[in-house]
Amino acid sequence: MTTSKPRLVGLNHVALEVGDIEDALRFYRAVFSFELRGTHEDEAGRTVMAFLDMGDQFLALTAGREQPADTERHFGLVVDDRANVMELAESAGATVLDRPFNFLDPWGNHLEIVAYPDVQFTKAGEILRGMGLDLGKGG
Repeated sequence: MTTSKPRLVGLNHVALEVGDIEDALRFYRAVFSFELRGTHEDEAGRTVMAFLDMGDQFLALTAGREQPADTERHFGLVVDDRANVMELAESAGATVLDRPFNFLDPWGNHLEIVAYPDVQFTKAGEILRGMGLDLGKGG
């Protein structure tokens, strides 16, 4: 009996736990430009999730982080231009790490910032156009 396995085809989203959604939105808005896709409230009407649009993917922020800061566990966040991202992150309250373009957000989530030309994939033209971007890939 052969069982077929689903093929991995990409990421839909990454979810990060933060302390407070409004504080997290202030931090991430101070560092990055993005559209807020939406939010989710709990039964008491408190905003407990926010969704930051990244074209065909999104970054989900969810309230309630209690664990210590990440050390090696991290994810790479792709940007169109990372020239001043570390200055923006530090000014917003990030902890800058010894590795280039790596920082911890105020809740201990470890982000590595990657420039679009340096990633191995290419976004489809219609996705880039929908995001209002004209990005090329280095060779």
